[in-house]
Amino acid sequence: MSSTNVRFPTVLFDLDGTLVDSGEMILSSFRHATRTVLARDVADEQIAALVGGSNLYDQMRTLDASRVEELVAAYREHNEPLHDGLEAFVGVQPVLERLRNEGRRLGIVTAKRRATVNLAFGVLPLERYFDAVVTSELTERHKPDPEPVLVALEELGAMPAEAAFVGDSPYDIGAGKAAGVFAIAVTWGKIHSEDRLREAGADAVVHSPEELFDVL
Repeated sequence: MSSTNVRFPTVLFDLDGTLVDSGEMILSSFRHATRTVLARDVADEQIAALVGGSNLYDQMRTLDASRVEELVAAYREHNEPLHDGLEAFVGVQPVLERLRNEGRRLGIVTAKRRATVNLAFGVLPLERYFDAVVTSELTERHKPDPEPVLVALEELGAMPAEAAFVGDSPYDIGAGKAAGVFAIAVTWGKIHSEDRLREAGADAVVHSPEELFDVL
């Protein structure tokens, strides 16, 4: 099928909480870092509010600006081995397969480093679906700033009007809206509430990977 027959020939995806089921892994790594370095617990709600936006250094800066390096090191020490058990959400791979078969160009826009994305690609057969992977090293500004989305569009040779961005956080929705693309919120990541996603201005909200075809 030609991509000219579809609503959005270019589809961008967030990674964590959208393609891969990493929410609990992320929360547990934050808990480990704050307990190890700061000797205190931070409420899951406070941690969840950070997830999906700026890079890890900026996230840790909000917890304790004087111990960012230690917090990041403790997080990564705990987080990286957990990737061995990482799984994609049920239904994601068939959706990516169909989108590619329809001739669409796909990209990932994530706040993760490339090295961490590679850990996910090492255990999950997802990399082959994507023509662009925009990681934190590639932009000066991060979601909800539109820069990462715009960089992905540039790499794919796409205009905002012909693209959609699929993500599970208000930061994804904010970045997509600011970039002028159609912003689709997914609820299966279970880190951010549907209310927050709607408040962020999502153009559509879907509850299963298969529902994406209704809006794409």
